[in-house]
Amino acid sequence: MGKLEVTSLLTAFSASLCCITPVLALISGGSGFASSLSWLNPFRPYLIAISIAVLLFAWYRQLKPAKADCCETEKQSFPKSKTFLAIVTVVSVVLMTFPMYPRLFGKDENKISIVPAATPISEVKLQITGMDCEACEHHVNGELAKLNGVLQYQTSSALGTSVIKFDTSKIAVNAIITAVNATGYKVIHQSLKN
Repeated sequence: MGKLEVTSLLTAFSASLCCITPVLALISGGSGFASSLSWLNPFRPYLIAISIAVLLFAWYRQLKPAKADCCETEKQSFPKSKTFLAIVTVVSVVLMTFPMYPRLFGKDENKISIVPAATPISEVKLQITGMDCEACEHHVNGELAKLNGVLQYQTSSALGTSVIKFDTSKIAVNAIITAVNATGYKVIHQSLKN
């Protein structure tokens, strides 16, 4: 495998790490490590640009006319072939576009429950740091779905919030905050409505 192909795959993989990790954590049931790679998100556009530039250069080198050499008739090895470069290109594109399709792996986007009128319901709005894509939302929602007493939730990575309705006779706000913090994302502010 050439240096250009390795560089392209590494930068594409790095660009998608902040979004792949929460999905893997959601699938595997792990939590804490998921947001540890969110620091890569600001560099994502640069990593994607590097991947694209490296791929374009690799394709240019692959497709440019070869110098006529009367003695050179050996067959090109697979890692230096157009087929291999095409495979690397497809894998890189899949990795770079990963944040666009985490719903394939996630559960229900938002939870809504019908509750009897006599149930003591409260609503808390949590301000959460570290979320930067839909995969992060799915990770937080997955943990909230596990909590007995959480009736409804709506998480937004764009706003960095999660609005949660819960039965106060079954769960306390601190338990909800602890569950969200266990994902690796951190609750920095809460607003409770009764």
